[in-house]
Amino acid sequence: MTFLRLFCATAVAALLAAAPARGEGTYEVPAGAKFNPDKLARIGEFFKNEVATGKIPGAMVLIQQHGKPIYKESFGVQDVESKAPLTDKTIFRLFSMTKAITAVVSMQLLEEGKIKLDDPVSKYIPSFANVKVGVEKKADDGSKTLELVAPDRPVTVHDLMTHTSGVTYGFYGDSLVRKAYKDANIYAGDFDLAEFAERIAKLPLHNQPGKLWQYGHSTDILARVMEVAAGKSLYAIEREKLLDPMGMTDTSFFVTDPAKVKLMAQPMPNDSDFRVGRINDPTKVKKWESASGGMVSTMGDYARFVQMVLNGGTFEGKTYLKPETFKLMTKDQIGPGSGVERDYFYFPGDGFGFGLGLAVRTDPGNAKPPPPGDLGELKWDGASGCYFVVDPKQDMFFVLLEQTPTERQRIQRTLKQLVYEALAN
Repeated sequence: MTFLRLFCATAVAALLAAAPARGEGTYEVPAGAKFNPDKLARIGEFFKNEVATGKIPGAMVLIQQHGKPIYKESFGVQDVESKAPLTDKTIFRLFSMTKAITAVVSMQLLEEGKIKLDDPVSKYIPSFANVKVGVEKKADDGSKTLELVAPDRPVTVHDLMTHTSGVTYGFYGDSLVRKAYKDANIYAGDFDLAEFAERIAKLPLHNQPGKLWQYGHSTDILARVMEVAAGKSLYAIEREKLLDPMGMTDTSFFVTDPAKVKLMAQPMPNDSDFRVGRINDPTKVKKWESASGGMVSTMGDYARFVQMVLNGGTFEGKTYLKPETFKLMTKDQIGPGSGVERDYFYFPGDGFGFGLGLAVRTDPGNAKPPPPGDLGELKWDGASGCYFVVDPKQDMFFVLLEQTPTERQRIQRTLKQLVYEALAN
């Protein structure tokens, strides 16, 4: 039955991909835009082949320049079993693109003076005053042990925002601290951000605060700081300050409306393991509102958010971040002179620094030729394949929404290449 279901799903996807994409090859590029319509059509050719060969169920792509859509297409289906089409109302799990929303709202609290970058985390979560750093020691026989030492200084809010706190994840890498995370069963039961922060505080930091860019649950700890500072739940803060004012009505942590549950995009049946720790089903309400990866959204909602980022913190006449706040958020915080090291797991990638929640391009990088894009580019992505790039120099952004964990990195690289190849010289 499993083989038959996969065979049928692939066949259905191939039939859908074989049909012409909406408007393919006939894009009416708005006046002032710098895109070649014929080269834009190559994006459709690429995604149609991805669907036809059964690699992905479907995807949505939006390119916007000077505030106007340049390219907007849907490919495949939102679910190969139901064969439901992708629409503007299709709901995608954002995974780590949730972090970008958390980052903006945390900057709003910073702007209001409710939190400060140099505040010790223990000011809001007292148990963080007792955290230790895990240092690996190697014996003569090659075995490793973990020695717990005091941090050189307290973990700060700045450390959380820049992923230099030493708080990590337990589902990648093989260090003893990551193994401790994996073995601690930190996702057990029905817990809220307060309880989750207590669980993390009991675990060793992967490195001394401020010394290494280390991807992990820093954003969830930041969210708990935000809750304490604002006296409200994370979602209540986000709704009040960002989601409701921006009209992002389909962006949330959970989907409980039966009609909306049917709108959720699903990965291929053989590609449903996102390999990022405990993944809650967003259709089942839990206490944990994961600021690191728990939100869902639609193309319409997330495009509004990304346009606000491209605008430098404003959208439709409203200011969400003052210019100086936005400049601080998008300034590289971990470059030369910061004392922050980078290792194999530096996910922003070659040529990128990191601001207060977003990767920011600081140089062309070491690759020959360098990856496409301009200095000052902002970006982030998630384990499901969702991805966005903001290019202030071109006054342009693009968003990719998909649920394709295995194929995501290859697809993201290819899409970016195709987008920039379509930019007219």
